[in-house]
Amino acid sequence: MSALFSPFKLKDVTLRNRIAIPPMCQYQASDGLINDWHRVHYAALARGGAGLVIVEATAVAPEGRITPACLGLWNDEQAQALAPVAAAIKAAGAVPGIQIGHAGRKANANRPWEGDDHIAANDARAWQTLSPSAIAFGANLPREPKAMTADDIARVRADFVAAAKRARDAGFEWLELHFAHGYLGQSFFSVHANQRNDAWGGSFEKRSRFLLETLAAVRQVWPEHLPLTARFGVIEYDGRDEETLAESIELARRFKREGLDLLSVSVGFSTPAANIPWAPAFLAPVAERVRREAGLPVASAWGIDTPELAERTVRDGQLDLVMVGRAHLANPHWPFHAARQLGIERTSWVLPAPYAHWLERYSVS
Repeated sequence: MSALFSPFKLKDVTLRNRIAIPPMCQYQASDGLINDWHRVHYAALARGGAGLVIVEATAVAPEGRITPACLGLWNDEQAQALAPVAAAIKAAGAVPGIQIGHAGRKANANRPWEGDDHIAANDARAWQTLSPSAIAFGANLPREPKAMTADDIARVRADFVAAAKRARDAGFEWLELHFAHGYLGQSFFSVHANQRNDAWGGSFEKRSRFLLETLAAVRQVWPEHLPLTARFGVIEYDGRDEETLAESIELARRFKREGLDLLSVSVGFSTPAANIPWAPAFLAPVAERVRREAGLPVASAWGIDTPELAERTVRDGQLDLVMVGRAHLANPHWPFHAARQLGIERTSWVLPAPYAHWLERYSVS
């Protein structure tokens, strides 16, 4: 039996295989609301055979959007609109997940194909960004954010809790907190973004506080029987790799004590000066170390787009779940073709019978 196509159980949720579709921003929303683009997109991905489909980064507050075209979950109208998406994913045989987050100092940006830079200050769509300290990211995002007050921190933590409740009530069965990629959660942990000298900055303990407090608060409202996960940048590739990774693993242990069920291992992306060693599955050995030393199940993405590579990372114990992103955008039926390539004959294990029958009968490849 293929390791990649073996079931994976976490809490009371069982994925039909180890293939997960990670959050991938679509930049098609208006006022945080989904539209037909999202409804068709996520239903199609779920029908393709993945075990888990995680809806794109969804902001917990208006100022937490990456761009004006990002999804939101800061009001009930948005939650009600997302409920049919969760239902469609589940009806197709996948587990419906959603990622909630706050973009911090990387917010207030134009869409990637419109510049991927900060919206001009005199543009009516622009807004003030927030961060632990008033330090700009730099490069294409040069605008200085507002340093958050204690009241700001408490409000954003409450926003995460409210969004988690709405995700729960909308029917999502897998929650991912976005603590990666230079956004707000990562910024509190990163020495590149956090130069506070109060209870939320300086030492490892204080830089970890926002993430741990937010996780603990969400844990109180997210159902115990459903997976609570996070995406976190455990390494920056900034010359401090061993120190950052050691701190990240210790933080992952504390995540586990606070009730985290799985960690999606990623890169920090907290500085434009990072020297990232891009290569197929380059994070798999890093994830394996986190898995071993923190005692948490792990997932990861970045360059895992062939069936053989995905199979190996699971078989060798590097990953519990493989996040396959861009390959699914190119081919929503990637799991079906992966099964064929790995020699799995009973494709009904991969796809609902009507889809498997059609693809097999007409030898679609």
